[in-house]
Formats: sequence, structure tokens, C-alpha cells
Amino acid sequence: MVSPRTDRPTLVQRLRAAGCVYAEDEAELLLAAAASTGALAGLVERRIAGEPLEHVLGWAEFCGLRVRVDAGVFVPRSRTALVVEAAVAATGPAPAVVDLCCGSGATTLALAHRLACRWLAAVDLDPAAVDCARGNLAPLGVPVFQGDLFDPLPERWRGRLDLVVANAPYVPSGAVAMMPAEARLHEARLALDGGPDGLAVLRRVAAQAARWLAPGGHLAVEVAADQAGALQAALRGYGLEPRVVRSADLDATALVARRPP
Repeated sequence: MVSPRTDRPTLVQRLRAAGCVYAEDEAELLLAAAASTGALAGLVERRIAGEPLEHVLGWAEFCGLRVRVDAGVFVPRSRTALVVEAAVAATGPAPAVVDLCCGSGATTLALAHRLACRWLAAVDLDPAAVDCARGNLAPLGVPVFQGDLFDPLPERWRGRLDLVVANAPYVPSGAVAMMPAEARLHEARLALDGGPDGLAVLRRVAAQAARWLAPGGHLAVEVAADQAGALQAALRGYGLEPRVVRSADLDATALVARRPP
């Protein structure tokens, strides 16, 4: 850790000039992360060049936990805490849980700390995300599968899952170019691009979840507020019973869908 006496005002000024809204907070985190003045200079240059702070630091805070986030891996957003809360509220004791599109494993990690899972696993298609998630989840003995949605899961789990959580991409393809550069340039596109209307991956999750959930099991997903109606209709079409959960504080929308018993 570099001494706080390092030219902090200049550091804050440089960060603010680069467009960092929370320059003071970021300066403190960078100072704490750097083992030397030279190391600090390198971290600051990466941040000023536009790399996400979480990639520069190597971690993000999510649901009160410190989560490893490697370069190129989707950075967990604070709004996704709504999906965690909704999922925990919906499921019963000792559930069998799978987290799809897990990214760094942040949601899986939060669920592991809130639920006494009978079994818990995570899945992602991106090799970099899988490697990052394994680093976060190996200490808990949680397996991370690489593959497309439910494809890599053991067949014996079909129809036995109590809870499926998915923070799947839901940005419409045409809107990806308008996302902040931090996301657009530094996170994998497959973690952002949800197809023409943003719901291509989520519709596939809905279609397959109906077969993988146990009777009475729940699916919890994040979605944009203006997409909730269309996704509700899709979920009903697959025989699930959806409801919308919103949080003004987090500016977040989630859908929780139940497979009828």
C-alpha cells in the first residue's frame, strides 16, 4: 500500500479529468491497492486509459462480498443484487441451485452465502469467465461448468432444480455500440449482446428452464424494465408463472417465474 501522503490531490485531479465521477473514492482504492509508487502509476494509467476500475483492482464489491474480476470478464453490477434477493425470497430450504451466465461467479457466491444449498453450480460460455468464477468458487467447492446454458449440466439434474438464476445478456444488439466504453471495450460482447430485441438468450433460458426446474421450482432473471412485459409473455408460453419484481433504489427489474407443481 502506498503512503496516503502520495500526491493524492493530483491523483484525484487526474482521475476527475479522465471522467471518473467518484474520483476521490477511486483514488483511495488505487492507493490501497498499490504496493509502490511505480505500481500506483501503472494502475492509474490503466484507469485513465478507460479500463474499468474493477479490472484495474482485480476485484469488485457485490452484495457485501469482494469478488475477483479478471480482465475482460463482465463486472458485476449493483442492480443484480435484486435478482439475488428475489431468488432467495422465492426458494425453499436446502434448494438445488444453478446460476447460468455466471460471469465472475458473483451471483453464485452471494447465493452460497445466503442459502443452505443442497447443491449449487454455475455455468458460463466464456472461458475467461469460467476461469474467473472457478477462482471465486473453488474455496466453497462449487463446480463451474463451461458451455451454453443448461447443456453442460449432468442429465440427472433435469427436472430436479429448485432454483435457476440467470443474469443473461439483455442489451439489444443495436444498442451495444451506445453502451459506456468501459463495458463496450473491456467486457466480452457475449456477456452484453442479447440479440435484436435483447431477449434472445432469455427466451432460450425460459424455454429450457421449464424442463430443468422441479415442480414448484423458480427461475429468477434480470431484465430491462421495458422488456418485462414481453418476457412475461414468453415465460407464460412455456408454462411458467411469472411475476415482476422492481427496485427503485437499485434501478433494477427482475422476473421470478414458478413452474407449477
